[in-house]
Amino acid sequence: MHFLKYVTALLFTMLASLAMAADEIVVYSARNEQLIKPLFDAYTAATGTQIKFITDKEGPLLEKLKAEGKDSPADMLITVDAGNLWLAAKQGVLAKVDSKMLTANIPAHLRDPGNRWFGLSVRARTIVYSTARVKPAELSTYESLGDKKWHGRLCLRTSKKVYNQSLVAMMIARLGEAKTEQVVKSWVANLATDVFPDDTKLMEAMAAGQCDVGIVNTYYFGRLMKKQPEAPLALFWPNQKDRGVHVNVSGAGVTAHAKHRQAAVKFLEWLSSKQAQNMFADENLEYPANPQVKPAAMVATWGQFKQDTINVSKAGSLQVKAVMLMDRAGYK
Repeated sequence: MHFLKYVTALLFTMLASLAMAADEIVVYSARNEQLIKPLFDAYTAATGTQIKFITDKEGPLLEKLKAEGKDSPADMLITVDAGNLWLAAKQGVLAKVDSKMLTANIPAHLRDPGNRWFGLSVRARTIVYSTARVKPAELSTYESLGDKKWHGRLCLRTSKKVYNQSLVAMMIARLGEAKTEQVVKSWVANLATDVFPDDTKLMEAMAAGQCDVGIVNTYYFGRLMKKQPEAPLALFWPNQKDRGVHVNVSGAGVTAHAKHRQAAVKFLEWLSSKQAQNMFADENLEYPANPQVKPAAMVATWGQFKQDTINVSKAGSLQVKAVMLMDRAGYK
């Protein structure tokens, strides 16, 4: 009898520990803590599921996942840029997720064709211009920034940043390598000054009169305008008569060796839902990936635009070609 009680107690203890384990998710995130913790807290409050997380840059996190292999405690990877998500999938650290909710909520061009990762917020990389020296009617396409009228008037961020590598990769997918190289060379010929380390410094230089047009991620524009609403800058949506504006994503996938796979899939589905999408996008002034969800009020004031709907995974598969092309074109 005592032995039976002992076995029963042991069984209950094991079941309780399994239940607790199922109510926990471990996330590796390349997004800053202040952007993701409110989401984690909201999900825990709604479901009781505890979320442990580690934040770092995307490169070290990917290497960590690869090195840990089957022993990795991570159930989910959250990172920025489709190029990084594509690389994670290619290197085998993400698993395929078959979910009707995810495929319904996230448009096909914003997720991996093999369903190993899903975009959760959209960042548009578009043209910014000086309202003091440029009229919107003078602008049209990314390619037209190479026109002679912009000689000595163009500012660009360094080619070393993945955002510009992804932009050029998508241009290769649309225009071909030869045409894209001509465009990038024409941009370099029009530069007003050396390339900038980040989008914010580029826009500050533009506001100060150093250049008149440039290319930036919309959320950097939003951040600057929050601090300096009087800055004489505005956004322009290029290529509206053809392919549309280049967009990229921040997104997530369930890891290949997730110990709590079912819980991780449920959390990923929740992140794509109306309930979570505004939280995910608004905090960084991005656009919701779920088209049923409206952007934040400030983001909405920038106007609607046509997106380029080529699959964002091309940003990864053509990244090496893009980097080599920019190097040939003299884009530093």
